[in-house]
Amino acid sequence: MSKNVLANQVDGFIEKSSFIRKMFENGIELKKKFGAENVYDFSLGNPDLPPPTSLVKNLHEIADELSEPFSLGYMPNAGYQHVRDVVATKVSEEQGVETPANNVVISCGAAGGMNAFFRATLNTEDEVVVPAPYFVEYNFYVSNFGGKLIPVKSKDMTFELDFEAITKSITPKTRAMIINSPNNPTGQVYTAEEIKQLAELLEAKSAEFGNTIYLVSDEPYRFLYYGEGKLPSVFDYYKNSVVISSYSKSLSMAGARIGYVAVNPAMEESELLLQGIILTNRILGFVNAPAIAQKLLAKSLDNQVDVAIYSERCKAMRNILVEAGFEFNEPKGAFYFFVKSPIADDVEFCAELMKENILAVPGSGFGFSGYIRLTFCVGKDVIERSREAFLKVMGKYN
Repeated sequence: MSKNVLANQVDGFIEKSSFIRKMFENGIELKKKFGAENVYDFSLGNPDLPPPTSLVKNLHEIADELSEPFSLGYMPNAGYQHVRDVVATKVSEEQGVETPANNVVISCGAAGGMNAFFRATLNTEDEVVVPAPYFVEYNFYVSNFGGKLIPVKSKDMTFELDFEAITKSITPKTRAMIINSPNNPTGQVYTAEEIKQLAELLEAKSAEFGNTIYLVSDEPYRFLYYGEGKLPSVFDYYKNSVVISSYSKSLSMAGARIGYVAVNPAMEESELLLQGIILTNRILGFVNAPAIAQKLLAKSLDNQVDVAIYSERCKAMRNILVEAGFEFNEPKGAFYFFVKSPIADDVEFCAELMKENILAVPGSGFGFSGYIRLTFCVGKDVIERSREAFLKVMGKYN
């Protein structure tokens, strides 16, 4: 057998990412065996809603323009200027802070944006703090460039920020903190008071250590908020903040790989940081965000999928979970329930669910054991058909 096929780090990455990968593979096998209609797959956050109908018309318009010279050629690494213009207008509206187009870099999804940002800012052994549970890919994005992710457990059940624990986690090596609101996997939304308190803490620690500590807000679910009013803006509270987002969910364009990095215009060294991100966007091999996706985004940004559909699915799943006897915190946004496992071993409980053809992801995969994640970006009929299976499994523990 050949040895040293993979780098040691990548070998380790494969093992760490195995939970979601195994669920995906198990789902394929179960659907082959029992039929897709008899498998209740709540494992992947892959939005099933079709893109808004206007995108079809817009895509036809783009196709008609492809006879023009350089219509799919290179453009500035930060993206087409007209696309940066429309995204900056949208960011200004969402954040409540006038954000110039030059402070926006169009990226290959939020993942591409995060990798470009961390490549531009991290030195070996720099640390990035994140509240747990957290999106598992953060660890890879940080590790890619020699950094170290520092998870800090949020408060049990409520998943509010634990400021005492966060304060202890920040050291002279801390380079950034990531927050994700609405959150994957919990559906939690951080309040304006939490963001204000976090900003004051990072400001004090930056002054204490003589280093800039960035606050990175990952916001692909900003549009999917079930509360009243608008979500608070990190730009309002912390000058060294960066918003990274995508249109994977709001436009159901996950496979188009289109997103952005927006740098707070109040940041003193914003121009230099932007130069770095534009450079790393190129040298990491992204070069620029896909041309067709950029053109489609510019024509479609005023649209989004119907949030009411997700809201109805959330209610349907909530009713089933309550009836089955699960403990959980009501999601305030996104399309996930993060529910307490009736047994300590969340991996074992996911195996029990799978016996009834229910696919879920253990909380251990998100750095928070004892819970499971269920996604409701599936048809309402799938959710409703899963009722008896959930009741049967939980009947063993109640």
